[in-house]
Parts: sequence; C-alpha cells; structure tokens
Amino acid sequence: MGSQQKDPTGSSGMHGMTSSVALQNDPAPITACTVARDVRNFDLLIEDMEAEMGESWGDLSFADATAYLGQPEAQELEFIAVAVDTNDEDNLGVVGTLISAAKKADVRVILIAEDVSPIALHQLLKMGADDFAPYPLPEGALHEAIARLREPKPEPAVAPPSAGNEEVAQPAKGKRGTLDGVILPVHGLAGGAGASTFAVNLAWELATIEKSGGPSVCLLDLDFQFGSASTYLDLDRRDSVYEMLSDMETVDDDSFKSVLQTFNDALHVLTAPSDMIPLDLMSPEDIEKLVKTAQRNFDYVVIDMPSTLVQWTETVLGMSHVYFGMLELDLRSAQNTLRMIRALKAEDLPYEKIRYVMNRAPKFTDMAGKSRAKRMAESLDIDIELYMPDGGKPVAQGCDHGLPLSETAAKNPLRKEIAKLAKSLHDVNLQEEQA
Repeated sequence: MGSQQKDPTGSSGMHGMTSSVALQNDPAPITACTVARDVRNFDLLIEDMEAEMGESWGDLSFADATAYLGQPEAQELEFIAVAVDTNDEDNLGVVGTLISAAKKADVRVILIAEDVSPIALHQLLKMGADDFAPYPLPEGALHEAIARLREPKPEPAVAPPSAGNEEVAQPAKGKRGTLDGVILPVHGLAGGAGASTFAVNLAWELATIEKSGGPSVCLLDLDFQFGSASTYLDLDRRDSVYEMLSDMETVDDDSFKSVLQTFNDALHVLTAPSDMIPLDLMSPEDIEKLVKTAQRNFDYVVIDMPSTLVQWTETVLGMSHVYFGMLELDLRSAQNTLRMIRALKAEDLPYEKIRYVMNRAPKFTDMAGKSRAKRMAESLDIDIELYMPDGGKPVAQGCDHGLPLSETAAKNPLRKEIAKLAKSLHDVNLQEEQA
C-alpha cells in the first residue's frame, strides 16, 4: 500500500518504507507530502493520498519536513498533510514550527487529527493550518480538503462609483445586512427556566414577522456544552462549527455563513459544536468577532447564552441592545438573580441592560401568585417587565419534534406572548431606523 511512497529529500531511511523508486530518476515531481511521527499509523491517509496524488507525493518526519521546506525544491509543493494523534500532544511546538515553515514557504497545510483533545486541536488550528479533517478520514474528506485548497481566492468586491457606502457580504437569505443588527442575548438565570425555548421561538417569530421581505435573523447558540437549539429545530451538529470556533482569526463573512444552517428557509442558525468544549476556549476577542460578524450580516442576532458566567459574558452584555434574563417564580431563581446582579455591580458592568422575563408566570386570575411575583421583584430591586405564561405540554412536545411553537401550537399562550414581543421589538427597531 505504501510501496510507491517517496522521500522528497532523497533519504533512503524514511521510516524504513522508502522503496528503490525514490533512488531512480522519477519523472513525477513531488507536489505533496504527508508529515507524521510514523505515517504507518495512518494507513487510510496513505490510501487516500495515493488515490488523489498518484506517485507525486512523499512522506517525511517532522524534523525532515521542516528542513526540506527551507530548500528550493519545496517551491514545487502544493500542500503538506500533517497527521497527529494523542502521542503528539506533548510536542505541539514541533508541529507549530513545521506549520510556520510551511507558511513561510507558501505551502498550504491540511491538518489530520486522531483523538486529539479539543484544547490541543484549538492550538494546532491557531498555528495556521489551512484545512482540517478528522482521522479516521470520512469518505471523500481528503478530496474535499484538497479541492478547497485549490479554489481560487475570491477577488475583493469593488463598489460601483455611485455607491456611497461600502457593501458587505450578502446573508444567505439574500438581503443585505443592516451593518448594525440588533443583538438580543437570552440568559437563563436558573436551569430549566426556558431560556433556549424562548430564544429559539423569539428568533423564529422575528424571522417570520412579515410574509415576504422580512428581516434576516441569525440565532447563535453559544452554550457550547449543553446548547439545544439544534435539537429544538431538528438541525445537525456539524464538525465545521468547532473548526470555525477554533480558528476565529481567519473567519470572514463567507466562512461564517458557510457554517450556518437554515431552518425552513427563514432562520439562520449557528448550532453548538458536536462535542462538548470548554466555555473558556473562546476568548472575549473571539466572541466579539463572532457576534460582530453576525451583526453586520443580519438584522437581528438572537444569542442563546450559557447559564454559567464566563469571561466573555461581559463582552456579549456590553454589545447587546436588550439582554433578556429568564427566571421563574421560585427561590433558586431569586437567589441566582441576586448573585448575578452583585457580580455585575462588583465589576461595574451594565447590569441595568438586563430585561427580566418571568417564565411560567402566574395566570391572570392567580392573585396570590401575582402578589408573590411582585414581592420577589421588590426584594431583588428589579422590574420584571415580561411575563411568559406556562405553555404546558405542547411546548415540550414542540421542542422534541424540532419545530417552533408557531408550527405545532400556534394558539398556545406562550407562543402568542413571544409573537407580541417580536412585533414590539421589530416596530421599535423600524421607528429608530426611520428617525
């Protein structure tokens, strides 16, 4: 299987696998290389390289590859496929040196990773790899990665002479972003308070608020560990989400939109990654870039936040136009709300941006419950501005079916209140645009 493998440096001892072919005058130039501690651990990669490159590829160790990239012969290289596994995690510096040498030589890098921890993979992608594929390689994964490398870089768009403002990338819906989309995060102040259900349905109501030509809406699920937007909308969790989040430095409008999924041709969604990742894997700068990218391409950006306070919670709070805090009429919600207010005040953060929403609020005829809600607000020194009724079993059923309430229970009282809120937000936004 690897008998035709060649060593670009001409060495005859490459992992003991180089055949006599490498010692002959081979008419096929070496245009690609695999680089690994031992490529025999990646037999599927060998098969795919032979299928894609024929005899015009070779194999090198990390040290030999770094040296070879500094030689004139390396100018003929199109790309290198760097294969790593768990045993390489202690030597990420060596891999980083190799990737830097490839960048300096203008050679593209495809990273092939097997059982590498999310943190290590994040570091490797930050080093500048151009593409990524997991190992064992899925069918066609290497072919697709090579095809992406060979795609010509798009020419920068040139605005016509009559254009007064710089044009931005078109969102997938076809409508140009407003350059200042409304940012609406939703933060559950207690587990099970209904924040994700509220965020998903609010985003859907905004996206469908007009029969045609309505606003473009993006839903960002930033609960990287337990995000459920994909479940509530029956969308796939894609590896490409993690790849993008791990390499935010290279993200632009096009790469961001390519990771989004569309629900019913109206709502664009960034789901949580397929695997759990640490919430602090993203820096405040990464989150700021992600939200700004969404903001300049969509009219509304609804964000489903993790209930845990992290370093970048401050970033989203500062960028938000309205920050919804979801709570219930119980002691845990009251205590958590008090803790959050104290934490924000201690850091001198804009806690007044939070608009408190009581989920499963007392019914109109429940005077005792309404009195309890009033006392709760007074004791916390907050205003509970929105009261969402208990939608009952249809809410959970709609979530399990992967559909918004408007599709499964349009007359549900919770759906009606969320629709009212969406209309109110949209009307205020339109008034401000016209002012």
